[in-house]
Amino acid sequence: MSGDKAVAIGRPRAFDADEALDRALEVFWRKGYEGATLCDLTGAMGINPPSLYAAFGNKEGLFRKALDRYWRVRTAFWDEALAAATSRRAAEMLLHGMAKFLCDPCHPKGCLAVHGALASGEATDCIRQELEKRRATSQAAIRERLKRAKREGDLSADADPAALARFLATVMEGMAVQAASGASRKDLDRVAETALRAFAE
Repeated sequence: MSGDKAVAIGRPRAFDADEALDRALEVFWRKGYEGATLCDLTGAMGINPPSLYAAFGNKEGLFRKALDRYWRVRTAFWDEALAAATSRRAAEMLLHGMAKFLCDPCHPKGCLAVHGALASGEATDCIRQELEKRRATSQAAIRERLKRAKREGDLSADADPAALARFLATVMEGMAVQAASGASRKDLDRVAETALRAFAE
């Protein structure tokens, strides 16, 4: 019997952690942090609460791991956009890339970072702060790219990289809200083109 116990103790988890995390991510994406109940999460992941706690700590730990996955896998187009040869091209790739991403039929519409922050109340302030921090980091990356563009003469001498970065971030966050409310990719591409005209002025 002791041998059987040893085998049981050493037995690997009966679920794929990456697959379970993807399923949890979709639940958080659709319902936000507060709206996603433990029952929602365990049902989607195909595990019981003890397995969730053993693998991810708690609901907050699961959300943070899902958010890491979201940032790494779902928004890879940002790196390509910010590496574009010109600031105009970078802005174009960001805005149209965001339109495509937000309306991708392979996952829920909208943006987890924006939706999650809007849904979080005082009881989950740490989650809201984490989402705000990540969005601020993204905005800072745009700002640094535009600062480089100004140094290289790609932007006019009187351009304000910080203001332009905030403008682009604000447009993309607005697009995320619109997508979650049912806007189509065509709708968002039009928003992107309008923003690009303003960016070029």
